[in-house]
Amino acid sequence: MTVQTFAPAGAITPTGPWSLATRAGDFVFVAGMRGIDPTSDALVEGEAARIRQGFVNMLHIAAAAGAVIEDCCRIVVYVTDMHRLRPLVNQVQEELWAGHPFPPRTIVEVSRLNQDDVFEVEGTFHAPT
Repeated sequence: MTVQTFAPAGAITPTGPWSLATRAGDFVFVAGMRGIDPTSDALVEGEAARIRQGFVNMLHIAAAAGAVIEDCCRIVVYVTDMHRLRPLVNQVQEELWAGHPFPPRTIVEVSRLNQDDVFEVEGTFHAPT
């Protein structure tokens, strides 16, 4: 099995020495995505908008590997304030999954994220070739 890395057109530019995603067999692993607008590589304004953009960035990268939202088999979410941000994460996730089964999720409160962001999400997808 070969591990392939990829960075699809229309995705964010990595902020350091890391890949946006890898494919290992039938699984796609998307790196932690934050609320960065891929057209400007700048954080979007507003917490709910930033959380939505992070999920959209993750799903866009997964789609480039042939995965759709139903193929998401696990997500990990990092927030800087569980009390304030978890309800927003839940709301955005409910809207995006729109009746599809939710994948298992771990949500963790952290003291700080890159660029002082408030949210990050990473995902694993099953996308047979």
